[in-house]
Amino acid sequence: MKFSPLFWPIQLKGNTIYILDETLLPQKLSYIKAKDYKQACRAIREMKTRAVGQVLLVMYIFLQLIKQGRQNEIAKVANAINATRPTLSFKSLTDMVLGWSKSKAPLEKCILGFLEGLKYSRIKQAEEASKLIKDKDVILTHCNVSGLLPLIGEICLKQNKKISFFATETRPYLQGSRLTAWELKRAGFDVTIITDGMTASVISQGKVNKVIVGADHLALNGDIANKVGTYAIAVIAKYFGIPFYVLCPPASGLKSGKDIKIEIRPDIEMLEYQGLRLAPKGVKGYYPAFDVTPAELITKHIHLEIKR
Repeated sequence: MKFSPLFWPIQLKGNTIYILDETLLPQKLSYIKAKDYKQACRAIREMKTRAVGQVLLVMYIFLQLIKQGRQNEIAKVANAINATRPTLSFKSLTDMVLGWSKSKAPLEKCILGFLEGLKYSRIKQAEEASKLIKDKDVILTHCNVSGLLPLIGEICLKQNKKISFFATETRPYLQGSRLTAWELKRAGFDVTIITDGMTASVISQGKVNKVIVGADHLALNGDIANKVGTYAIAVIAKYFGIPFYVLCPPASGLKSGKDIKIEIRPDIEMLEYQGLRLAPKGVKGYYPAFDVTPAELITKHIHLEIKR
C-alpha cells in the first residue's frame, strides 16, 4: 500500500527523532531533529506534529531515552509529556509505558510491539471505513486524519469505487488546505477546498453525501473531541440526514465529553498568520482548539483497536 508521509510522520534514527514539520506543508517537506525529550515536547506544544504524529512521538521519546541510557528518567519525562497539551489523552499512553517499565518484559520490545500494532490497526481502521463508502460518494472532511483518507481512497479504488472529497480549510491552522488537500491531491484524488463557514450551504446543495472526520479524544460514552468546528458539521449533517462517521482513537477513562479539558490556544494564532497581522491591533481573540461532538450526532465510530 502507498502511505502518505502524514501516515507515519515520526522516525528514530540513532539517538535522534525526526519529526515531520506539518506547519511547513505543503510548501516544504522538512523534518525537525529532536535530540532530547524537551525538544520533542516543544514540537508537540507548537503543533509541529499532531494527531497520530503526537502518539508516535510519545513512544519515540521513550525509545530515545532507552537508547540514551536514561531509562531512570521515564517518570519525569512522562510528566513533561502530559503537560504539553491538555485535550489529548497522553496520560493513557505514558501510564501504559510506566506500567511496562515495571514489568518483567523489556520496555523497548513493548514499545516496538505497540508501534507495530498501531500501524496494523490504522490500516484495519481504513479498511473498515472503506466498507461504509459506495462508488461515486463525495466525502466532506474537516482538519486532517494523518494519512488515513488517502489510504481509505486507495482501498476504495481497489474495490472499484471512485470517490472524491471536499475539505474545509480548517482555520486558523489551515490543516484542511495545507495537509488534507495536499495528501489527497498527491495521492491522485479529486479534492475541493471550502471555507469552514460553507459546510451548511455545500451539504444543502447535495454536493457531499457523507462526512468523515477524525477525533483527538474519545470518551467512554461515545462523545468525541476534535478540531473546533467539528461539532457544527455534525449538527448540519444530522439536520440534512447524511452520515457522520468518526475515525477515533481508543476510549480514554473519561466518562463523557463534559470531562474533556479543552485546550485554549494563544489568540495570536488566529490574529496573525505567518507573521502577517489579520486583525486590528487591540482586538482580542478566542481560540479553543477543539470542541466536543455528542455521541448522538455520530452515525458510527470507526474504532482504532490496539492490543496493549
